[in-house]
Amino acid sequence: MNPLTKAIKTLHDLGFLKAWWYAAYQLGLRTGHYRRVTPSGKVEVTGKPGLPPTASYPPVSDAQSDLAQSAGDDIVHGKFRPFSGELASLDLEAGASPLHWALLKQTPPEQDIKWVWEPGRFGWALTLARAYAFSGNPIYVRDFWDKTLRFLAAHPPNLGRQWQSGQEVALRLMSLVFCDRFFAAAPETTFENRQQLWAAIAAHARRIPPTLIYARAQNNNHLLSEAAGLYAAGLYLPDHPEAKRWRDLGWKWLNWGFQNQINEFGTYIQYSANYQRLMLQLALFTDHLRRTAGEPDWPEETQFRLAQATRWLWALTDPETGKAPNLGANDGAYIFPLTGLPYHDFRPVVAAAGKAFLNLDIYSKPALNEMADWFGLDAPENPDQTQPQAVDMLRIDSGSGRAFLRTAQFTDRPSHADQLHTDLWWRGVNVAQDAGTYTYNATPPWDNAFVTARVHNTLTLDGLDQMTRAGRFLWLDWAQAEILAYEMNDQGQIVWLAAEHDGYTKQGALHQRMVESNENGWIVTDNLLPYVLADDTVHEIRLAWLLPDWDWEQRGEKEIRLIGEPFNFTLSLDGIDSLSLFRSGERLAGTLAPDPTWGWVSPTYGVKKPALCLVAQASGALPMEIQSKFIFSA
Repeated sequence: MNPLTKAIKTLHDLGFLKAWWYAAYQLGLRTGHYRRVTPSGKVEVTGKPGLPPTASYPPVSDAQSDLAQSAGDDIVHGKFRPFSGELASLDLEAGASPLHWALLKQTPPEQDIKWVWEPGRFGWALTLARAYAFSGNPIYVRDFWDKTLRFLAAHPPNLGRQWQSGQEVALRLMSLVFCDRFFAAAPETTFENRQQLWAAIAAHARRIPPTLIYARAQNNNHLLSEAAGLYAAGLYLPDHPEAKRWRDLGWKWLNWGFQNQINEFGTYIQYSANYQRLMLQLALFTDHLRRTAGEPDWPEETQFRLAQATRWLWALTDPETGKAPNLGANDGAYIFPLTGLPYHDFRPVVAAAGKAFLNLDIYSKPALNEMADWFGLDAPENPDQTQPQAVDMLRIDSGSGRAFLRTAQFTDRPSHADQLHTDLWWRGVNVAQDAGTYTYNATPPWDNAFVTARVHNTLTLDGLDQMTRAGRFLWLDWAQAEILAYEMNDQGQIVWLAAEHDGYTKQGALHQRMVESNENGWIVTDNLLPYVLADDTVHEIRLAWLLPDWDWEQRGEKEIRLIGEPFNFTLSLDGIDSLSLFRSGERLAGTLAPDPTWGWVSPTYGVKKPALCLVAQASGALPMEIQSKFIFSA
């Protein structure tokens, strides 16, 4: 794509205002404006917080208490789990520099910037808070103050990379507010230490407004995070001369964001399961502060959008395991890890959001309520409730499994080219899965590599993607999908579903997919039909399925069998010429040349694990049909 065409398409898809705000932000960087309006220097704060200390802690089981203390001990010993992954050293000086953040923003970091920022999000501080809550051991209080004051000393206001993102500043600000309220009553906490924290909160709040224009240009979780940070600071430091401005600005953009970034069906603007959870956590935290401070209720439209967003995530979450499809971008964010349950368990957030925005105890399981308890939430049980559906990720239920079919109508930047991607689950196991993200900022081929249709459970045509990739985070010529038909059983469950997308109409083809359940598996039928007029052009189709890393055996040219501990299954394909199998970028079977990105799955940011990637090929004139049959056995 030539630069002029790219510029015109980008302006068309993103809109003039976003492009203008982004250009204005870049101008502020290059002219030195942001260095002038966000100076470094000590910030003094007088007065006391406007919110009371945390008065009570959630009840948890002995097992959960032991896990909380074990995680707290890791922090004490200088270890934490970035992106909820493996243990790593907690570097409190990551990103420290005597240079102003605006200067550093214009120079690439030496490593993926998310690894620099992760210690600065202070998720580890909330881990210490949980450990102290359930043990009463003062070592966790002392360690919080030691590490927090060391971090603040290493990163003076507006100096170093920890200050270059308004969103990162806001997320840290909210963690500081939570922890100051929590540790306030501990005997080891001193007034002088708390004053340093209040000054830090004020410095963080002052950093956000000057570059809010960048968050508005992004129009995603950046804007919500920064608005939430401002609202929290305004409520927490009511005597600060800028407190009212912070509170009003935060309230304005929070409501604007919830009302404009969540569509009427509950889908968040970033089309991502994990970013949907992040958005709901921001809503839960600010709602908790709002209620604690006795502030007015959310506007009716905000309430409606948050209720719909809760239903959307509930629809994707398995009620027994808490797992959800790894849909869209997944940067490992879990900003309020106020639960002992693992990162992949979405139920704590769904349960808390259900109480906050639906007035409903969705799961009626005390073990899932810790996060809701931290936020002071309660709601009546409803034993007759039915799990809802998400219209752009409809669920097909069967006796032992569930399937999801991706059918998005994009109104803002897609993060992944994943139309008609199909997630298949059997007995709680994700047997046809989404690769996730792995990393945004790395050398090729790992520069946000898992965004293309080539690594999703869908088709590619003639080596082309569903949309035009114009940058690491930018797709143009958005493919749009729509539901064609479905059937429901007497219990109100969808048993088969058909949809199509228009991403290949420029190649003269229309992709339709039908997903149906049967007694012992799934049948997925793909049709590529002529768009407008048929011709004799020979097309090449590739169909990918990302499968678990299990033992396998090939049965003939068009079938493989996977052998796992919980069960076995066969995948047979009709209408193909050949199939190849890959693991960790290496070919295991077939003749197709390997790609280093095939055969991986990323459960959280920075982590990739082996998986089996089956790629089937077929060539011919349209129409063409491929049928994939998943048959499960003990």
